[in-house]
Amino acid sequence: MRRLGTGIGWRPEIADTVERMPGIDWVEAVAENVCPGHLPDSLLRLRERGVTVVPHGVSLGLGGAERPDAGRLAALAERAEVLGSPLVTEHIAFVRAGGPLTASPRLEAGHLLPVPRTRDALRVLCENVRIAQDALPVPLAVENIAALVAWPGEEMTEGQFLYELADRTGVRLLIDVANLHTNHVNRGEEPVKALAELPLEAIAYVHVAGGFERDGVWHDSHAHPVPGPVLDILTDLASRTALPGVLLERDENFPGPDELERELDAVREAVGTGATARGTTDGRERPAREGSRSGGAASEGAPGEGAGGEGAPGEGAGGGGSVPPAAEAAPAAPDEAARQRLALAEAALLSALVAGTPVPEGFDRVRLGVQARALAAKRADVVAKVAPELPLILGSGYRTAFVAYAQGHPMRGGYRQDALDFAEELLMGAHPAQGRARRELRRWWLDRSGPAPRPASRLGQVGRSLIRR
Repeated sequence: MRRLGTGIGWRPEIADTVERMPGIDWVEAVAENVCPGHLPDSLLRLRERGVTVVPHGVSLGLGGAERPDAGRLAALAERAEVLGSPLVTEHIAFVRAGGPLTASPRLEAGHLLPVPRTRDALRVLCENVRIAQDALPVPLAVENIAALVAWPGEEMTEGQFLYELADRTGVRLLIDVANLHTNHVNRGEEPVKALAELPLEAIAYVHVAGGFERDGVWHDSHAHPVPGPVLDILTDLASRTALPGVLLERDENFPGPDELERELDAVREAVGTGATARGTTDGRERPAREGSRSGGAASEGAPGEGAGGEGAPGEGAGGGGSVPPAAEAAPAAPDEAARQRLALAEAALLSALVAGTPVPEGFDRVRLGVQARALAAKRADVVAKVAPELPLILGSGYRTAFVAYAQGHPMRGGYRQDALDFAEELLMGAHPAQGRARRELRRWWLDRSGPAPRPASRLGQVGRSLIRR
C-alpha cells in the first residue's frame, strides 16, 4: 500500500474544479460510472499528472446471501487495471435479495443496506470477500456503511464485526467516519467504541462526508458540508494511527471551488490535530481508550505501512489485543443453510422496504418507514439523472408520480430499467398527463425500448395501437 494523501471524490459535475484544485493527491471514482473503453478526459489528464485514481464499487453486494456475481467482479477488475489503481473498494452491504435461495422474485434496493452483525452473516461475508479477492488484480478494501435501521438480535458491535472480517480474510478497511457519526445518531452506537475496536493497521484510507438531521434521524446525504462531529471523529482516528489517505466525498448540491477547498482544509486540519496528539506519546501510537482490547493501538510505521502488509490484518490489531469476545472461534465457511437463513432475512427486510410487505419481527416500524421513503426518494433522484427527459416531460408532477409508482413497484434491474418501467406504467394509464406530455413520453419510451416493446411487457401486449392513440 502506497500512501495516498488527501483526495476528493471525482464526479463529472466537478471534474474541471478537481483538476484545478491544488494539493489533490488522489481521486476516487464510482466504478459503475466509468467505462473502461471511454475514460473521461478529466480522469486521463489527472492520471497523466500522476494523480492516483481508485475505483469505488457500489453494486457487488458483498453482504448479500448469494456469492458475488462473476460479471460484476470482472468489470471491477477491468476498471482497476485500466486506471492503474493500487486497490479497489466496495461496501459491507447488501443491495439485492430474493432469487433462487428464497424461491422468490429478485429485488433491487438501489441503495446500500446494512448486514446483520451475526455469525451467519459474518461467515457468508468472509467467503464472499475471499471470492472477490481472488478475482481482483489488486487489494480490496471494504467500507462500513451508514444505516437508518438496526437488525434485531445482533451478536457483535460494529468494531468487533470489522475486526473479525479483517482478521479472517486479510481484507483492508475503508473507514467512513461520517457513517460512524450517522450510526451514532440513528442507532446509538458510540464512535469512540468503534474506533477502539478497529484493527488500525488494516485501514486503507478514510472517507469524510456531510449530511443533515431531520426529526432525530441523520441522513448521510453527501450533499452538505462536513459537520463538526464528523471532523472530531476524524481527529480521534488520526490520533490513534497514521492515516494512509483521507478523501472528501460530495455527490449532490456541489458548492463552488472555494467552498470545496475550505472543506478540504478543514479535513487536513482535523488530521493534523490528531497527528499532533498522537505525537505527544513520544512517537508511539496512543493507547486505546478504556473499553478497547488490551494492549493499546498498533505501533506506528511509515504512513500506509501495515494497511494490508504481509501478515493477516488481524495480527497485532490493537497492539496484539485479544479477539473480541463475540466471535472467539474462527468462523467456518458457510454452509448453504446459513446462506439460506441470511437470504430469507434480507429478502424479508428488503421486501418490507420496497414492496410494502409486513415489517419483519423485531424491526422498528417507524424507522423502516423513514428508510422506505428515503429509498423511494433516492430512486426518484437517480432516475431523474439517468433519464433527465422525464422530469422535463412531466414537469412538477414527476416526483409525486414517481414516488407513488415506487411504493408498489420494486426495482427489477438497474436505474435505466427503472426509468423505462416507470414510463411504461404511466403510459398504461397511471398518470393523468395528456396531450403533448403524453405524446412526448410515448416517443421517449419507444426510442429507448427498441424497435418494438418488450414481449413480456403489458404495453407490448396492447400493441402499437396504444402508441398511436
